Amino acid sequence: MRTILAAAAVAFTAGPAFAASLDVPSGTYNVDPSHASVVWKISHLGFSNYTALFDREGISATVELDAENVANSTLSVTLNGLSIETLDPGEKDFNAEIESARILNAAEFPEIVFTSTGIEITSDTTAVINGELTLNGQTHPFSLDTQLNGAGNHPMSGQPIIGVSAEGVLDRTVWGVDFLAGPIGTEVAVEIEAEFLLAE
Repeated sequence: MRTILAAAAVAFTAGPAFAASLDVPSGTYNVDPSHASVVWKISHLGFSNYTALFDREGISATVELDAENVANSTLSVTLNGLSIETLDPGEKDFNAEIESARILNAAEFPEIVFTSTGIEITSDTTAVINGELTLNGQTHPFSLDTQLNGAGNHPMSGQPIIGVSAEGVLDRTVWGVDFLAGPIGTEVAVEIEAEFLLAE
């Protein structure tokens, strides 16, 4: 997992400087679940990329922001493995199929956790967030390519806010998820959109 991360009009138009500092206070920023999504895609028999997501209520994330030196910041994300949304129109409960022991094994390991270990600044608005991803009871390195969309004061509430897009690719077999590996792709693409608000 590439993540999670003045008036608002000025802050967003000017293009925030990821590499140096952000024009928002340092502190704890919690994800706004109403404006967060974690989508995943996987090849289905080579004909399409099957797409599903986590229910917004199953997304929890926190940024401990060092606004003076963003590289010193940290990100932690917890997803509820029992909150899969496939939006499958068939009679079979395909959400439960993905959550089952054959795939996510979410009954035994309900939490999917990403914890950052370092942030590499790559441009004024991009960074690679390196970390450890725990899935199916196993922990391995995972990285998120992250785009800073904006940082400033929310135009309605005035509350300090950070907005990011992130994406990464993982090999599910590394985490012991090898059901139908081959016909179903082993690489899982993860796409994240998130807004973080300064904790009051």
